[in-house]
Amino acid sequence: MLAQMVRRNLGGIVLNGAIRDSAAIRAQGFPVFAAGVTHRGPYKDGPGEINVAIAIDGMVIEPGDLILGDEDGLLSVPFDAVEAVHAAATQKAAAEARQIASIEAGTHDAGWVDASLRRLGCAGLD
Repeated sequence: MLAQMVRRNLGGIVLNGAIRDSAAIRAQGFPVFAAGVTHRGPYKDGPGEINVAIAIDGMVIEPGDLILGDEDGLLSVPFDAVEAVHAAATQKAAAEARQIASIEAGTHDAGWVDASLRRLGCAGLD
């Protein structure tokens, strides 16, 4: 099944179910996100539907939505919001890069963090 997905140039797969052969899948480097791992083989004839809205742990995904995933989990971006989310993410990444640069240069002012901690009664800040 994995070889067929790779051959068809899929970007990855999300399953609200279990997979087997997880070590072999990881070794292929093909993105597979599953709810779990099992030693039992999959059903080859369902259940399942294609091109319908689904919900995984309360996240509703419509056909055509952009799905992003990494080791921390999955995110679904509605198709109509992809450009706006991309623009906002690009701005956030640039702001974080500037912040990291100022931290590395020793010019970053994190006084607001210390002020917040003092306000909350944390000791040992001075």
